[in-house]
Amino acid sequence: MATALEDKNSHSKKTTPKIQPVNQSASSDPLVRIPPHSIECEQALLACSIFEGGQESITACIQAKIQASSFYKPAHQTIFQVFLELYQEGIPIDEIILCDKLKAKGQLEAVGGYAYISEITNRIDTPAHMPHYLQRVRDLALVRRLIRASTNTIEQAYTEQENVEVFLESVEQEIFKISEDRISDTAKPLKDSIDGAVGLVHKMIQNRGALTGITTGFADLDKMTSGLHPQEMIVVAARPSMGKTSIALNIAEAAIMASDRNKIAVPTLLFSLEMSAEQLAMRLLCSYGRVDLQKLRDGFLEKQAESDLARAAKALRNAPLWIDDSGYITILEMRAKARRLHAQKALGLIVIDYLQLISVTDPRMQREQQISEISRGIKSMAKELNVPVIVAAQLNRESEKEKRQPRLSDLRESGAIEQDADLVLLISRKKDFDDEEERLLNVVQRDLIVAKQRNGPVGLIHLAYNKCLTRFENYSPEVDKF
Repeated sequence: MATALEDKNSHSKKTTPKIQPVNQSASSDPLVRIPPHSIECEQALLACSIFEGGQESITACIQAKIQASSFYKPAHQTIFQVFLELYQEGIPIDEIILCDKLKAKGQLEAVGGYAYISEITNRIDTPAHMPHYLQRVRDLALVRRLIRASTNTIEQAYTEQENVEVFLESVEQEIFKISEDRISDTAKPLKDSIDGAVGLVHKMIQNRGALTGITTGFADLDKMTSGLHPQEMIVVAARPSMGKTSIALNIAEAAIMASDRNKIAVPTLLFSLEMSAEQLAMRLLCSYGRVDLQKLRDGFLEKQAESDLARAAKALRNAPLWIDDSGYITILEMRAKARRLHAQKALGLIVIDYLQLISVTDPRMQREQQISEISRGIKSMAKELNVPVIVAAQLNRESEKEKRQPRLSDLRESGAIEQDADLVLLISRKKDFDDEEERLLNVVQRDLIVAKQRNGPVGLIHLAYNKCLTRFENYSPEVDKF
């Protein structure tokens, strides 16, 4: 095959891609206009991936939300889809591997055979201009989407609408989705979020309630697990309102703050799919400063509490924590963002809150398959970046119905989570504890069940949960006296 490709290459000459005019039309009729596109830039972008082996260029494409459908030419869509498959499998990309993969899928001739692959490969001399090609392909794809949406809107507008408000809302949502799909660097330094949270604190105090937002830090858990280790997938699972986000945030806090146990602050990336960065920063401020969040919401704080918040903000402002609060993100996009930040900051920990909210690449798959894909992606990210990844997850209702402590089989929607995880922690109420009794207490005991540990023992750990601070702490028998 290599000889054949070399023969083909001898007939082609590397040229710098020229951008042809777009929006040319065969007639004045808008229905037969050729959509904006640049075959040359598409070829050049594909050539960049072949030129440098695929990892960096495909990562950049995923970060920019480039998909197979972003390409105008069907052959380019097919080739880029193969690039994504090779990328997920961790296989480098070159002409030979690409042709083998296309041939195995029966698609080589459909894309133009060896001759067209050679034409693409010889389109550029260097991948140095890849950002320009990527931007151009992405922009033209967005424009084509806008044209399709606008054409569809015009067609619907000519038909009688039962409810104009609903129609306008659907149009607005479609345009907003196109705008939202533009590239955005959503991982923010904690400093930005803390500044926003401090601003919210001042507003709460002034407006009196008008505005409402890799030791683990736990001695017994550290003793049982020896801390969190690189390449581990750690699942923290519970029913709603049991403290999944709180314990994940507490562990992140222990990681980013240098202490007697943790001599060096660990750079941490937190993906929050449910709460905004400012809300998380607010919880972190109150938890670290030991300030009652409910009193803060009500706008009534003592001077000492205000001083505690100021000290907490000063301590946390430059902590190495980055928060990505993208509401809609796939595991591929998550891995691309983590990989890019890791290259810049050498991450030591990644936290995801929470697993069931991660978007899937193919919504047509059954839910169990979707969760399996996400779970495998998280484990692959932990291994690739050589960092522990903590992921919060939901439990199903069985333990509540049967009034028992949760177990591994209660992990919601897929057994793949149990399989992929190296450590599974289940949060539960104290056994035989009355709901009404717990409601009256500010500090309650929580059972942290180490249900699975690939490299260590399993067992039960007691923790104290301070509801006012939304904070888990080391357990003391004194908790039972509250």
